Amino acid sequence: MKQRLLTPGPSPVPEETLLELAKPVTYHRSAQFRQLFGEVQEDLKYVYGTRNPIAMLTASGSGGMEAAVANCLAPGSKAIIAVAGKFGERWRSIAKAFGVEVISVTVPYGQAVQPEQIEQALKQHPDAAAVCATLSETSTGIRHDIRAFGELVTRTNALFLVDGISGLGVAECRTDDWHIDVCVTGSQKALMLPPGLAFLSVSDKAWQRIEQNSPTRVFYFDLRKYRDSLKTNDTPFTPANTLVKALSVSLKKLRAEGIENVWARHARMAAACRAGVQAIGLEVFAAQPIDGLTVVKTPEGIDGVALVSKLEKQYGIRIAGGQDPLKGKIFRIAHMGYIDQFDVLAALSALEMVLLEMGYSLEPGSSVAAAQQVLAQQVRTPQMV
Repeated sequence: MKQRLLTPGPSPVPEETLLELAKPVTYHRSAQFRQLFGEVQEDLKYVYGTRNPIAMLTASGSGGMEAAVANCLAPGSKAIIAVAGKFGERWRSIAKAFGVEVISVTVPYGQAVQPEQIEQALKQHPDAAAVCATLSETSTGIRHDIRAFGELVTRTNALFLVDGISGLGVAECRTDDWHIDVCVTGSQKALMLPPGLAFLSVSDKAWQRIEQNSPTRVFYFDLRKYRDSLKTNDTPFTPANTLVKALSVSLKKLRAEGIENVWARHARMAAACRAGVQAIGLEVFAAQPIDGLTVVKTPEGIDGVALVSKLEKQYGIRIAGGQDPLKGKIFRIAHMGYIDQFDVLAALSALEMVLLEMGYSLEPGSSVAAAQQVLAQQVRTPQMV
């Protein structure tokens, strides 16, 4: 049985990228690697929409978030944090671990923090050193209006720190134009690579703040070391150089497609998946959904944990369930990175069969037909209209 991975991280990896990982390990302190590293830097800047240097850490995305907080926020400083799910909560937990006073702007799961809420928090806390937000809240499927947040934050002295781990390369994100001071992402989502690398773009405003902070709280995550090494296309510590070489392959695919086309492709798959689940009477959980995944409420009377398990065991479709208080109440179908429209159609077909087996009433084929209608409308050429 063929296995299909439709989880919101890790996501599938292109075959040519996997083949690069199969090659012999090479030495990272060499002219050849520095040349490759420089090319990867430029490709990352393209995906990010930034002119700023990008620090590359051998870590997960959470390591990148920790590096952002540890370098940018001094103990006793104040951070406004948009909390709309598990990963907004992660910003909060990291900030607390580093002695930062947290001002939480919290909404119920499935909702998104609105710009006016951030505006109000900034007015109430003009001494805030940062605003931390999540582009794509993977635990609930919501999208924050990062552009609007950035326009508010840039009028203040606060830094704008963004978790773009599951959103960058999925939906529009223009780091410089949207006034994002530190944008974090990870390798295992839309960048189409295995887990193991975290990336941070850092603005001039953020570097000024970093220079003001004491260097004694960080060693491996000291972003100044990465900035200094980038001057010669190098890293301060041993990089995951096999992943960097493979990353170069995936980034070239993204550049060849064009980042606006990448965003549009994800939007098409998202629209098709949402149409498919709604056609069989299911409800999308996120009020303001991101295009990297569709989060669906588990229908009444259906065991959500068993549904996810049956999809994998019986049909090779691996999706994700809900986390913590949402366990069993939602399921998450990813359509990011190397997942394509036919993977989405396969997932919808298998979902129908599992739901029928579990006693849910639906017309077989209706979700797939609805998704195909969306895809057909969006790929139809003008001559065919």
